[in-house]
Amino acid sequence: MCAPVAGTDSLVAPPMSSRITDSQTTVAIIGPGRVGQALGRLLLLAGVRIGWVAARRLAAAKKAVRFIGAGRAVTLDSADLAAAGLLLITTSDSALPGVALALAKRRESWKGAIVLHTSGAWPAGGRDSVLQPLRRRGASAASLHPLQTVPSAKAGVRNLIGCFWAIEGDPQGVKLARRWVRALRGAVFTLRPEHKPAYHAAAVIACAGIVTLLESSRRLLERCGVPPKRARHLLEGFVAETAKNFAALGAPRALTGPALRGDWATLRKHFAALEKTTPDLVPLYGELLHSMLRMTGRRVPRGVS
Repeated sequence: MCAPVAGTDSLVAPPMSSRITDSQTTVAIIGPGRVGQALGRLLLLAGVRIGWVAARRLAAAKKAVRFIGAGRAVTLDSADLAAAGLLLITTSDSALPGVALALAKRRESWKGAIVLHTSGAWPAGGRDSVLQPLRRRGASAASLHPLQTVPSAKAGVRNLIGCFWAIEGDPQGVKLARRWVRALRGAVFTLRPEHKPAYHAAAVIACAGIVTLLESSRRLLERCGVPPKRARHLLEGFVAETAKNFAALGAPRALTGPALRGDWATLRKHFAALEKTTPDLVPLYGELLHSMLRMTGRRVPRGVS
């Protein structure tokens, strides 16, 4: 979890010993979406010089520069990017292979350059590296992915402070990524490159999956007469306490409810209510029930689901 921090500018005014001021850290940010803008802003506050901000559309690059507070706006086909010694690629996962290949072709040699990307799914190191075109021309590559939700650039400036970052890649790139995370008061855990897709799936389950489950619960509460906004606030505290119990006790001890007790009569009532109110949630509830029971060592008897 991320430590709460009060204001945006106090947010990363890291201790001077953590600030990054050496001449090798002028960065070109490629594909400045929500994560790119937030991370660019935080790196600037940490003492990193932002040289260029590149997007497909110049208007998008200019908007990102205004948010970050530094850098020259350019398009992805700008010749200026060939002068960069440090590339931070924050494009979407689907765009990353094409962008890496296009950047590699800008120079015959990228020896001495460091290339970082923020994708959770693509490896930077190993033989399946999405940055292989740049590595073949001498660049050191690594990835740093925040295990944190970033619904907007503004939220990212708050949420990326003190959070956990998954890092993997070549030694020089990993060394720089670690320095950046320290400056952002974060914590690092390392992955093997081949584990990136499974790691990212775990992140999606824990974030987007939870949102999907919360919305399913909210819909049911609305059918019970609870207004949507009220339902969201009710679920916020409920789920936060559940997350605390999971972290402190582990899944078996944090699990509560009729599945744990083997209360089949109550579970039959649940399925009957779902069939009546929100039949599209019956398969989801059934899968969840089977997963719960696997944790308890029980099986679902016939006629329950």
